[in-house]
Amino acid sequence: MTTLTQRSKTVSVRKLSLSERLYLPAILKGMLITLGHVFKRKPTIKYPEEQREFAPVYRGQHVLKRDEAGAERCTACGLCAVACPAEAITMDSAERKKGEEHLYREEKYASIYEINMLRCIFCGLCEEACPKEAIFLTDRIVPSSFTRGEEIFGKDKLVETPDQPIDVSKRQEAGLAAFKKNKQHYHNRTFRDARPGVAAH
Repeated sequence: MTTLTQRSKTVSVRKLSLSERLYLPAILKGMLITLGHVFKRKPTIKYPEEQREFAPVYRGQHVLKRDEAGAERCTACGLCAVACPAEAITMDSAERKKGEEHLYREEKYASIYEINMLRCIFCGLCEEACPKEAIFLTDRIVPSSFTRGEEIFGKDKLVETPDQPIDVSKRQEAGLAAFKKNKQHYHNRTFRDARPGVAAH
């Protein structure tokens, strides 16, 4: 046989034996493999009663974090929306009013914050772009729904509740977690730190 490179190659054709022509060994080998899987432990689990353990790098449903005093961290800077390759994030900003220091950490906050879960590809670029550490991807599974409108998550589904904060320490580096505890930096100060003796509402 001559190839396109004009180099000849010898091809040998081996005749099949009787057992090979009957395909019996191949059939028996396939049946043994099937029987071996029958007696193995089933890989399926009874979801949602049972759930698999997720890896620390798993990226699930988003959360908008609060600081230690319970105020929202998001300042509606829009960097997460710009970084999002799927253009799944939309927001609207508003100015914080006097007396709302315990509700919003900065002078500007997100009055509307929505993520279209049908567009989101869970790449994690939004949490990398956020300068205030306001948005993180958690190990929670995004619930399914029957309509498209239910897949647009607003602040009612994204912002964590003050009494049930969501742990995102696995997604933070050790050096960054240690830096956040230093109250000498303005970025780490909360409403309580700015006004000692005042408790968050």
